[in-house]
Amino acid sequence: MIARLSLLALCTALAVTPALATDKSPKPLAAETVACEGVFGQQSSEALLIETFGAENVVTGMVPGAEGFESLATTIFPDDPEKIMQVGWWDEADRERLAYVELAPSQVGPLGVHLGMSVADIEALNGAPFFVGGFGWDYGGYANIESGALTNLPGGCYLSLRFAPTDGYSTDIDATAILGDVQVPSHEPLLELLDARVRVISLSYPSPEGAD
Repeated sequence: MIARLSLLALCTALAVTPALATDKSPKPLAAETVACEGVFGQQSSEALLIETFGAENVVTGMVPGAEGFESLATTIFPDDPEKIMQVGWWDEADRERLAYVELAPSQVGPLGVHLGMSVADIEALNGAPFFVGGFGWDYGGYANIESGALTNLPGGCYLSLRFAPTDGYSTDIDATAILGDVQVPSHEPLLELLDARVRVISLSYPSPEGAD
């Protein structure tokens, strides 16, 4: 049977998921550019977040994740949808050694990556093709970038991007090829046809030696 996309809420695994804008490539005005250093560096800590953003704007607790599981994370500006960020730790006991930071809608990542960019935009910026995980399940939509300008970023971090189709596409489109646990080449025409765009941007760090 031909599968037809009628999904409004793809990519729901992360606890903090910025709403996908309907504009073609909406770059925030006067956006803050984030690099893999300082408060967003690998040696960051909850204490540094509090020092930087204020104790009243930093909350740590359990957050929902994929497949019904929960994990410990620190949320920055939890009541501001334009500034909200989420941070995970390799050392959860001491809340140190940053594992990832999910950027806010008002922020721009390395090399100018921002929410709303298309798959073609990212491929052009990267200078090399990549793969996108199939949509429609908890782990869908993630970019798998193994070569190009978006790899080997300064500061030792790697860029995690998650795509989702933009609202408003035709439900008559046969999207079988990009659904489920599959790897979709970035040049796949269906990605453009369904206007898949960046919905989540995270900076992540590998597990430090000896981390639990």
